[in-house]
Amino acid sequence: MKSDLEIAQEAPIQPIMEIARGLGLRDEEVEPYGHYKAKISLEVLERLKDRPNGKYIGVTAITPTPLGEGKTTTTIGLAQALNKVGVQTIATIRQASLGPVFGIKGGAAGGGYAQVIPMEEINLHLTGDIHAVAFAHNLLAAMVDNHLHQGNKLDIDPRSITWQRVVDVSDRALRKVVIGLGGRENGVTREAGFDIAVASEVMAVLGLTNGIQDLRKRLGRIVVALTRDGKPVTADDLQAAGAMTVLLREAIKPNLLQTLENTPAFIHAGPFGNIAHGNSSILADLIGLKLADAVVTESGFGSDLGMEKLIDIKCRYSGLKPDVEVVVATVRALKMHGGTYRVVPGRPLPAGLVREDLEALDRGCANLAKHIDNVRAFGLPAVVAINRFATDTDREIELVRQRALEAGAEGAYLCEGWAKGGAGATELARAVAAAAEKPSQFRFLYPLEASLKEKIEAIATTIYGADGVDYTPLADKQLKAFTDMGYGNLPVCVAKTHLSLSHDASLRGRPRGFRVTVREVRASVGAGFIYPLLGEITTMPGLPSVPCACRIDIDEQGRVVGLS
Repeated sequence: MKSDLEIAQEAPIQPIMEIARGLGLRDEEVEPYGHYKAKISLEVLERLKDRPNGKYIGVTAITPTPLGEGKTTTTIGLAQALNKVGVQTIATIRQASLGPVFGIKGGAAGGGYAQVIPMEEINLHLTGDIHAVAFAHNLLAAMVDNHLHQGNKLDIDPRSITWQRVVDVSDRALRKVVIGLGGRENGVTREAGFDIAVASEVMAVLGLTNGIQDLRKRLGRIVVALTRDGKPVTADDLQAAGAMTVLLREAIKPNLLQTLENTPAFIHAGPFGNIAHGNSSILADLIGLKLADAVVTESGFGSDLGMEKLIDIKCRYSGLKPDVEVVVATVRALKMHGGTYRVVPGRPLPAGLVREDLEALDRGCANLAKHIDNVRAFGLPAVVAINRFATDTDREIELVRQRALEAGAEGAYLCEGWAKGGAGATELARAVAAAAEKPSQFRFLYPLEASLKEKIEAIATTIYGADGVDYTPLADKQLKAFTDMGYGNLPVCVAKTHLSLSHDASLRGRPRGFRVTVREVRASVGAGFIYPLLGEITTMPGLPSVPCACRIDIDEQGRVVGLS
């Protein structure tokens, strides 16, 4: 079997202007970056403001194994299939972080015959948006420390500074650092740290903005520290937001590319639904919904993370409402959730995961049922996409189908986009299109008027299935402070493990009888949410024992090899 990279490199690719013209975009609205990718001008929204929106289709998933369950592949395969059955569709997916590309998971352009191309460019810099985000973020960090060095006129309490630096590499050695060493001329000595760039609040701002002026306002509202008397210090206070906006003036424009079947795809804004809001940009969705009959948008990890944030954060700021949610499931992950098998990156899969085990699968389907419940908690229809692996048996597929229907899904359908492209998902596409036509009772999980604790508890009890929430003394203090500062009406963006519905990665399946602990709370005021951290979550990943970077190289013809 050919590798994903070999399939992508051999695929026929059209000039990006042909893809753009097929969507009805005018040449002056398209800014090519080479032959096969382009930025789209935001002016198209004004031209098409009176055109009705297409259907808004979300893609989420069950709780994955550490290897991922092919959600991006399913998203792209479904978009290709919808185009095949006569529904002009744009896929909107998140930009690939170089951390996972060179780390544990590889790229984020799909797989097999359900990919967005050119694969190498998508996974290696694309149009430089993440670099622009990191530069804007680190400019603000430099201005914070320069302000301290130059006399600290704002009376910033150095111990209160929350604005860390960022880099788009998984590097655990940078989680905690000391800066300003070597004498007075090198600045104020203090403890600091690094986050991965795509988890930056600047990336969240880019994903949640609706235009350049809104971007400027959001960047200005970013809170980086407190004064010694407890008042917030913002990017505007440091006179940094204008320069940050200038750095992002091109990054704000969505990136247009194409799938292997030459159907359109937008890739814009960052990943990491466990430690960030984990969705592609509002602007990509808004433009896509004006240009096409449907947009298929992927959110990070399961319904407990990216989907909940799609609805309670992204949809509040975009004004959009999903018409249907697709829940991606795999037999191997459900068997893992049955409690018998353990998946460890870099090691061969347990033998039981690649042979029929209906008993483990049946137990694990409780996880699928909970994710379907979560979709229905928002008043939306759920369609299950079974991302088939070659080792799945017909009896296993049928059992998943039965359990999905019993849990209240509209249906469960095979998705074989990896092996067959759009042709492998046409039955799924027709079912999703039909479900999107049904009336829904869309609702948010909580009102913004609820207290921050009430919002956190609504997510924990309804979406995770927890019995309740506990707070460390630090988290209690932070929640009170943010409420007193006037931030209590913001939605919340919970950071937690993606490997369990709970805060504990070891609790598989559908955990019951547990409570979650909020250990720390941060305020992402520019992005527009409060950021509770559950359990031992980190905002800077580390590399595995054998990183993906070890196999990436250039061959004698100058082509990239080893990228996955």
